[in-house]
Amino acid sequence: MTAAYPRILLKLSGEVLAGETGFGIQPAVLRGLADEIRDVHALGTEIGIVIGGGNIIRGVKAANEGMDRATADYMGMMAGIMNGVALQDALEGLGLATRVLSALEIQEVAEPYIRRRAVRHLEKGRIVIFAGGTGNPYFTTDTAAALRAAEVHASVVLKATKVDGIYSADPAVDTTATRYERVSYDEVMKRNLRFMDQAAISLCRENGLPIVVFDMTVAGNIRKVVAGETIGTVVGD
Repeated sequence: MTAAYPRILLKLSGEVLAGETGFGIQPAVLRGLADEIRDVHALGTEIGIVIGGGNIIRGVKAANEGMDRATADYMGMMAGIMNGVALQDALEGLGLATRVLSALEIQEVAEPYIRRRAVRHLEKGRIVIFAGGTGNPYFTTDTAAALRAAEVHASVVLKATKVDGIYSADPAVDTTATRYERVSYDEVMKRNLRFMDQAAISLCRENGLPIVVFDMTVAGNIRKVVAGETIGTVVGD
């Protein structure tokens, strides 16, 4: 099996690290995720990862409950850095060279994000975890993923979710909902298909970055997507 994409940007939600508990970091889940990423790395593809902090705090939810939005978002960025460091530890435990590059300065645990440095790490086969979002409040980690993917010239953005692609409606609510195998950026925005925020989708469209939305709860799916198998939904021109 060979890689269909020479360089990927894998977008992970922080919630995935919480497992069934819904909060915090579950070591067994973390190890399983690291194993999956190791299998992808073995294909020879260069890997960048953006991970959120929703297993610790969700900025939008905290803001809706009375916290200042900017404060809540900065806390979410710091939570994402914690997740990035945890994932780095799990990956390095498997012998994979990994670097955490943070949009917020926290030099004791992560390198500052510098685009050229990130590209150099990727070229050397190191897994790069982009932590701390964009470094600015009011931007989601989806937007951070699209931005970093464009900056390092990734071949694709892989949006790892708990569903097997993009549907015409919420399949949990509408039993007639159908899954798209392929859909255009314009159709996504026209139909307001909510799998990423529109700023992230616009960034991908402007930079010709395809997005693959797939179910990461199925073991081996990340590797299959990177190998070019038809899994989930592809968003493109």
